[in-house]
Amino acid sequence: MRLATTANEAYTASLAVSELLGCKQCGGGRGQDEELGIRIPRPLGHGPSRFIPEKEILQVGSEDAQMHAVFSDSFAALGRLDNITLVMVFHPQYLESFLKTQHYLLQMDGPLPLHYRHYIGIMAAARHQCSYLVNLHVNDFLHVGGDPKWLNGLENAPQKLQNLGELNKVLAHRPWLITKEHIEGLLKAEEHSWSLAELVHAVVLLTHYHSLASFTFGCGISPEIHCDGGHTFRPPSVSNYCICDITNGNHSVDEMQVNSAGNVPGSDSFFEVEALMEKMRQLQECRDEEEASQEEMASRFEIEKRESMFVFSSDDEEVTPARDVSRHFEDTSYGYKDFSRHGMHVPTFRVQDYCWEDHGYSLVNRLYPDVGQLIDEKFHIAYNLTYNTMATHKDVDTSMLRRAIWNYIHCMFGIRYDDYDYGEINQLLDRSFKVYIKTIVCTPEKVTKRMYDSFWRQFKHSEKVHVNLLLIEARMQAELLYALRAITRYMT
Repeated sequence: MRLATTANEAYTASLAVSELLGCKQCGGGRGQDEELGIRIPRPLGHGPSRFIPEKEILQVGSEDAQMHAVFSDSFAALGRLDNITLVMVFHPQYLESFLKTQHYLLQMDGPLPLHYRHYIGIMAAARHQCSYLVNLHVNDFLHVGGDPKWLNGLENAPQKLQNLGELNKVLAHRPWLITKEHIEGLLKAEEHSWSLAELVHAVVLLTHYHSLASFTFGCGISPEIHCDGGHTFRPPSVSNYCICDITNGNHSVDEMQVNSAGNVPGSDSFFEVEALMEKMRQLQECRDEEEASQEEMASRFEIEKRESMFVFSSDDEEVTPARDVSRHFEDTSYGYKDFSRHGMHVPTFRVQDYCWEDHGYSLVNRLYPDVGQLIDEKFHIAYNLTYNTMATHKDVDTSMLRRAIWNYIHCMFGIRYDDYDYGEINQLLDRSFKVYIKTIVCTPEKVTKRMYDSFWRQFKHSEKVHVNLLLIEARMQAELLYALRAITRYMT
């Protein structure tokens, strides 16, 4: 009831302001011929996302009944509707599962105290220089009674949390290097040791926020209004700008002259969709006619794994972290490196030997009850989510494409499915898309709007957000598999 009252008060206030100043575009107030001589500062921003036009993101006031319930629950739990939520709203079923999982991790009964949870979120987001998430959890950390001194740098936090820094570092950038020795070091640190239940809670939080940083950068999430860069103004102007826009948060018309995918339309991008659908049809026919041998499929995996090392962006340069972010983690020079570079050989992680469904799920659920179920539900929704559309085409089976995306990410992490033909990946994922995927998953802080615009140019923004959901869940599962396998090896 209070939420509805606040919304009504805001709407009434916006009407009062427009009537007082006389909006010429909407006809409110003083009539169209009267000039006030008022120069209006224009909000400098792009709504919840820098990549997606604000008008395409479902506004809080126009959602359906299901979305209203999700928003209300989120607002009640967090006291806000953050920009991540407002972008994920393209996919209500996933958003509901995501919010439920995050609420449980941060606020419900669990092995770790509340302030530890938010501090671990800060540590994880900082590894990818994600100031958006760092700022959110700094506020939440203080709100639940966290010691402000910890925010001056990781060295000011308890030794127990400092000890988690190494696992955070390796998990974020090179999870295939995690061993049972990492786990043993945390569990046998005398007075600063972690319990198994605490460690599983911490691992889930770390993987959750590493992947959420990928989503934040991948969708160009804008700073919250109360954070740096979230509410600034450009010089006054009244050209093509309605006074009502200041009260309702909209932006000028000239900023939004883009098509539904945020790109310049062209025949080439149209034929990209047609070509992709034709490749899917041909691959399905090949599947039906003959199946590759196990040896051939293993060879194709190794080829794709090697090729993934040579996928990089022209923007692939070091990004120096800002002091306000880097103080929350150690070894700022440590970052992503391909697992077979520098003469290293990392054994292939075979899903048939250790998988989420048969091993990871039960371990998480045993040590942190109910969380395994929530994460499993989120994985399944992201992987199986489909509206049977591709750009303007309807009644399309997209399962082959979704599996190629998921398995390509796991391939980059050295994870192999024996029953998958990795030759399909090169058929379905073009180079610009692979560059985007690898950047989002491995070095999300380097994502640019140009990368976002350059793949699947004819697809809708909702479809690109869906891609990002696939990417972050595949990444989270890959990190969890390596960490949970190491924990299992320690326990046995």
